[in-house]
Amino acid sequence: MDKVLIIDDEIAICTSMEFALEDEYEVLTATNPEKALSLLASNEINVVLLDLKLNKHNGLVVLKDIKKLYYHIPVIIMTAYGSIKSTIDAIKEGAYYYLTKPLNIEELKILLAKACEFQKLSEEVRYLNQEVKEKYGLGNIIGKSEAIIRVFEIIEKVKDIYSNILITGESGTGKELVARAIHYLGKRGHSHFEVVNCAAIPANLLESELFGYEKGAFTGAVANKLGKFELAHKGTIFLDEIGDMDYSLQAKLLRVLQNKEITPLGSNKKRDIDVRVIAATNKDLEGEVEKGNFREDLFYRLNVIPIRIPPLRERKEDIPLLINKFINKYSTAFDKNICGIEPMALKILEGYEFKGNVRELENIIERTVALSTETKINHQDLPFKMREQEHLFANEANDFIAIYIGENLKEAEKKIIKKTLEVQQGNRKKTAEILGISERGLRYKISEYEL
Repeated sequence: MDKVLIIDDEIAICTSMEFALEDEYEVLTATNPEKALSLLASNEINVVLLDLKLNKHNGLVVLKDIKKLYYHIPVIIMTAYGSIKSTIDAIKEGAYYYLTKPLNIEELKILLAKACEFQKLSEEVRYLNQEVKEKYGLGNIIGKSEAIIRVFEIIEKVKDIYSNILITGESGTGKELVARAIHYLGKRGHSHFEVVNCAAIPANLLESELFGYEKGAFTGAVANKLGKFELAHKGTIFLDEIGDMDYSLQAKLLRVLQNKEITPLGSNKKRDIDVRVIAATNKDLEGEVEKGNFREDLFYRLNVIPIRIPPLRERKEDIPLLINKFINKYSTAFDKNICGIEPMALKILEGYEFKGNVRELENIIERTVALSTETKINHQDLPFKMREQEHLFANEANDFIAIYIGENLKEAEKKIIKKTLEVQQGNRKKTAEILGISERGLRYKISEYEL
């Protein structure tokens, strides 16, 4: 049952309204601002009915206080002293609606139903916005290396700057993630983020995809269609793989960037657009310019703020963090109880040359989690092409000795001497040198521990 809070200094009015609404709502009442704020803090209120005259208190001040703390809750103002000025002032301060006493209960019930619906929609939008920010914010780009920290710093600096951005990096490095983080963390995050893969759409269709078309512009154009630029108005358009765009279309894109207007196919009318452009490529665009494959003027127009995403081989220290993220992601997705990775498997992954970068690592972890039957990923779970190098880490995996807190010192010493002798294949001279004792001392310890 939805909750309505009535704030009125007249107890009789509170009681009568509570009686009128109690069948459809859970009604709470307060005769002063202090109690009202206390009830708001301890209850999930859907709608507030607020009297504009609260004895010595100004209802507009109370409205400000409520909207400051609970901006998502609709507040309906009630007063017996209605005026145009007070109505305007209340609406300016965020009032949902304005009613004059005496109230018509049936009208009030209709208004309350609409206000409750509005509040629930606002909550849903608030939740979805938070979900989007969590999904596409910096938290979704994992890393602690200097290279990726520099990317984080650039994102923070440019998220509210609407200059064109060019993101470069190898395939699989996460260029779209960076573009989404810039959009959703910035002031344009509430507007559309439109993605166009310039390499995936044939050149003859890409123009209509970008700029739209009018009905009858070509065979099959049976209705008007908005292009991605118009859909991204007030938001961001992400032009992925811009280096693969057809040369003739590059000239049209350049004009759009220069004039901030588009002309749909089959139309003579220009349409103004307000769009931030983020482009990305895995190609060397300067090299493509020299070869004559990419327009130099378009390159400079796009490359206002360059961001380079480092390949995974340049940020090896991020691999354990990424592995944990993907293990958690796919353990949840596949309803598995996998909680980590064993040391040898981790070393193999850290030593692997990921040509497909983060995307390849994620695919490997997804496959491994799907097929694993243990609670931790081990080296045998990894693809065969990766296990070919496990012999390089075999000795390293044997370099560890399990010594537990509270263990007897003599027992710990016995373990260390025994393990070192095994690794040195019984060579007492090398073992003594490694342990920092004399050969005579070592012989004594071997005899004492019956090794």
